[in-house]
Amino acid sequence: MKTFNKLIRDKIPEIIEEAGNNYEMEVLDDEDYFKALNKKLQEELDEYKASKEIMELADLVEIIYAILDYKNISRAEFEKMRKEKQKERGGFEKKLFLKKAEED
Repeated sequence: MKTFNKLIRDKIPEIIEEAGNNYEMEVLDDEDYFKALNKKLQEELDEYKASKEIMELADLVEIIYAILDYKNISRAEFEKMRKEKQKERGGFEKKLFLKKAEED
């Protein structure tokens, strides 16, 4: 058996069973689940950076939604936070790249 030791999507056990394969898994407690979500977030980001595939961004969003659920933050509330930050600091449409700036 191959060792994975990572958070998986909910239907993966069914997919493994349908393929006729055995597996070993556990259900994480809240603390370990949150740690695994954060590790998975980095894993998916690394996969996107390596492949530039849009489907990897979909995986990132799925992990972000899971983190929001864990923290009891609705998608609407999160979108409101995102829009407030965009209004305050702007977006990335202008493609600006800061090279240097004085700091206090």
